[in-house]
Amino acid sequence: MKRATGPVVRLVAAATIVAALGGCSTVKGWFSGKDKEGEKPVDPAELVDFTPATSVSKLWSANVGKGEKRLGLQQVPVVDDGRVYAAAVEGGVRAFDLQTGKQVWQYKSDLRLSGGPGAGDGLVVVGTLDGQVIALDAATGAEKWQAKVPNEVIAAPAIGQGMVYVRTNDGRVTALSVESGERRWFWNNELPSLTVRGNAPVVTGPGVVFAASDDGTVTALAGNDGRPMWTQAVGIPEGRSELERMADVDGAPVLEGSTLYVTSFKKETVALEGPSGRPLWTRDNGGAGGLGVTSSAVVVSDPAGTVWGLDKYSGSALWSNTTLARRSLTAPTIHGDYAVVGDYDGYLHWLKTDNGDVAARARVGGKAIRGKPVVADGILLVQDVEGGLTAFGFK
Repeated sequence: MKRATGPVVRLVAAATIVAALGGCSTVKGWFSGKDKEGEKPVDPAELVDFTPATSVSKLWSANVGKGEKRLGLQQVPVVDDGRVYAAAVEGGVRAFDLQTGKQVWQYKSDLRLSGGPGAGDGLVVVGTLDGQVIALDAATGAEKWQAKVPNEVIAAPAIGQGMVYVRTNDGRVTALSVESGERRWFWNNELPSLTVRGNAPVVTGPGVVFAASDDGTVTALAGNDGRPMWTQAVGIPEGRSELERMADVDGAPVLEGSTLYVTSFKKETVALEGPSGRPLWTRDNGGAGGLGVTSSAVVVSDPAGTVWGLDKYSGSALWSNTTLARRSLTAPTIHGDYAVVGDYDGYLHWLKTDNGDVAARARVGGKAIRGKPVVADGILLVQDVEGGLTAFGFK
């Protein structure tokens, strides 16, 4: 049986593999689970039979180039104005029609494109492992400008308020002009010495951007000048060792109305009042990869592979599903009345948002899905680690 691999730390007995990034030493990799005695690897949970409550079908598929494989980038597509934009480590950026999957244009590049693309204001923007930021015309794929940032970009840039906001792996957020790529401001946050591989993309709100960090905090910055407005802890970095203190927030926060929902590697999920940062509720369930929000629930998956449904207004647990244990689940996304997670073996699982029961399952192939699925106009999109892009819909 294939073993699951999930985004956690890998320690080597003789020497620790260290990557020096912006003055911060980070160790990032994958490992299999252990049993209670910590001696034998624990296999991923076997998939169990169920009676489907809905039917899904593959609408189209495409290849976007050489995928991330074991780089831990969690590449995902982005949808804007009826087009799907996707990037690959090798292969550039491609645009597809959302409904048909027909390729509209391709931007070819020899650069190692790492962050998933961001889209908006007529631009598609992508970052690289070498710290370049490339802005393309959304209609044609023509390059409009390039800019340089101080470290690798493994999160999708955010576009809004006349700016392109780029989070780099050294904890910095840089604001670039939409028109020229000229730097307007930057904000820096000191990182802990040990973190989970992955970065949360910046999330924009009215006049503000929210930056989640590897130290377990989220900070609200003024969109025009980067001035910090407030900082709130999501996961508290407690423990005797650096490993135990990891509290990364690597999934994009979700802003709904004036409430910001955030989850962390410390298994803490919080709801914050966006304007002030005041905590509305906190729950000891969650994971670094992000969350999905419905009209009544917040859905999160934790590092053990349990998917939780939390009451949107109080944080109390509504349900949990443990049948996907140790399958290295992605963050959930909401697709109709279902929460969808991907796993290490290329499966997608649709769970009912009212009780957590598995309602449908589909496989995109035998390659792992690391990035959170994306939903637009009722179509679910997923990108696997080999660069395969697949669209699903309800029958």
